[in-house]
Amino acid sequence: MAEPKKRLTRTRSGNRQSHDSISPISLISCPKCKAKIIPHRICKNCGYYKGLKIIKNRDEKKEESRKKKELKDE
Repeated sequence: MAEPKKRLTRTRSGNRQSHDSISPISLISCPKCKAKIIPHRICKNCGYYKGLKIIKNRDEKKEESRKKKELKDE
């Protein structure tokens, strides 16, 4: 296998590795429920994104299935 011709200097290694650092996750508060969320994501707490309901909670799903059963029974 090929071997490198010369050893890299600290400066060259440092310049290459300068972009490898990990930045902290930025969090914002959900405008609907004020929970901390990652930007541009659906809120896991309330299910809203940009003011629109995207995900239904368990309670809402149960309520919806109960209403469907009542309509079938009638």
